Amino acid sequence: MTTDAEPQQQLAGIGVSPGRASGPVVAMPAPVAEPPAGSALAAGDDGEQAAEQIAAASSRVQSDLEQAASRATGAGKEVLETTAMMAADPTLVASAQLLVRESRLTPARAVWQAAAGVIDQLAALGGYMAERTHDVADVRDRVVAALTGQLPPGVPDVAHPFVLVASDLSPADTATLDPARVIALVTREGGPTSHTAILARALGIPAVVGVEGATTIAEGSIVLVDGTSGTVTLDPTEDQIAQAIALAARVRTFDGAGRTSDGHRVPLLANVGRPDGAQEAADAGAEGVGLFRTEFCFLDRTDAPSISEQVAQYRQVLSAFAGKKVVVRTLDAGADKPLPFLTSTDEPNPALGVRGYRTSWRNPQVLEDQLTAIAQAAAAESADVWVMAPMIATVPEAAAFVEACHTHGLATAGVMVEVPSAALQSGQILARAAFASIGTNDLTQYTMAADRMLGELAPLSTAWQPAVLALIAATCAGGERNDRPVGVCGEAAADPVLAVVLVGLGVATLSMTPRALPDVAAVLGSVTLTTCRELAALAVDAESADEARQAVRSRLAILEELGL
Repeated sequence: MTTDAEPQQQLAGIGVSPGRASGPVVAMPAPVAEPPAGSALAAGDDGEQAAEQIAAASSRVQSDLEQAASRATGAGKEVLETTAMMAADPTLVASAQLLVRESRLTPARAVWQAAAGVIDQLAALGGYMAERTHDVADVRDRVVAALTGQLPPGVPDVAHPFVLVASDLSPADTATLDPARVIALVTREGGPTSHTAILARALGIPAVVGVEGATTIAEGSIVLVDGTSGTVTLDPTEDQIAQAIALAARVRTFDGAGRTSDGHRVPLLANVGRPDGAQEAADAGAEGVGLFRTEFCFLDRTDAPSISEQVAQYRQVLSAFAGKKVVVRTLDAGADKPLPFLTSTDEPNPALGVRGYRTSWRNPQVLEDQLTAIAQAAAAESADVWVMAPMIATVPEAAAFVEACHTHGLATAGVMVEVPSAALQSGQILARAAFASIGTNDLTQYTMAADRMLGELAPLSTAWQPAVLALIAATCAGGERNDRPVGVCGEAAADPVLAVVLVGLGVATLSMTPRALPDVAAVLGSVTLTTCRELAALAVDAESADEARQAVRSRLAILEELGL
């Protein structure tokens, strides 16, 4: 620990989840190394004994995963249970043991080679089965690690709170994060809209991504992570640590009414991805649901769910928000959410392919059934149900979707604005649709021609880009011409500083992870609507995302007080 007078080393990245935390560094283990091809037992080695080592290692892995699953909750529990089930499958063990007995391969090489065969078979089947190749590779790595004395893959099981440092985290890794122990995240890769960033915000874990030199930080060293400024301070002072602890201990709540300091109402809504998240959002004070993602009903299936299955799931969310607005997004399949019964697995560029509303072109019945289910769920509950389609790009698409909703008795039908064409034609689109909701993650991706999952392009993948802000302004102008509300449900709404700009651009509602509600409400409540508009003009006129962000931050004195 340094004294206040000593210079400090600081690494810079992109802050993707606000807050400060300090603690010892624990690094993600290195990838399990592939045993050399052809690794064989020595002449005097007992082949049967070597084969039994595989069974023992597999049993150990299964037991470890089951114990970890028993301690986990939510998505993490599901991931660990699925991997444990795969570890229990005797196919991989039997194939590996056969290679030891007949080809006299070492146990580790036999497991690796046997797994390659299983992976090839699953990949050839395509669809859901192809997705399971990741699970097989995970089990393979764990068994090989157990056989060779390497650290197993995944988040280390450390008893004390720590700062997790990694090159990047897989979806399976992020699903197993325990915010009681992982108090901050630092990664070398990743961007503002990566799965790591999104989950960190949902869990309330301070996170900085895109940090050059992250993986060179010494294990066990103390760091201070500032997820707002995007910095990682090595060997922080006692005063800095004390300030971080004080900020982390401060509890902020949302009173359930978003507004500026001069009383301009801005309803603050929640993004909900699963039915069990609806009550949490309601308890956090969300004024409704601005984005109810319905993909959970369809994922990990070989066919579409029945209408009755969908109705039961949708009603759980609607019942948590009785009398309040719930915006249901129809199925957003494709790109990073492939479905074997609906999307192609061989598109050269899935992000620009058949996804979102476009899937209804080849399989209209899936959308028809979903609208039927939404209408039945809405009729059974008292929530004010709005419906919107993702990936709308043209006026005819918007008109067709609105007509389909009306046919099903769903009166309030809108669109997602995620591509520049929809933003630029928002006037014509909103002459047909009742509302628009801007998905800033994809709008940024398509505007900047930057894959949102590619860490190297992270500086481009931010809604602070003036070009993106200009398209948001254009969408709001189209809404104003037609007296239609325009909301934001992308990750940008969870940024308390950017939220002020969005309101200044004309955004009517903001929808976010429930954990972001208090901070967004606090910052918004510190400024007038006139100030929001002034700051929005500054941001749009800036020449870069960094310039826009700094220009706005310099005018918001409350940020220092809130530790943002």
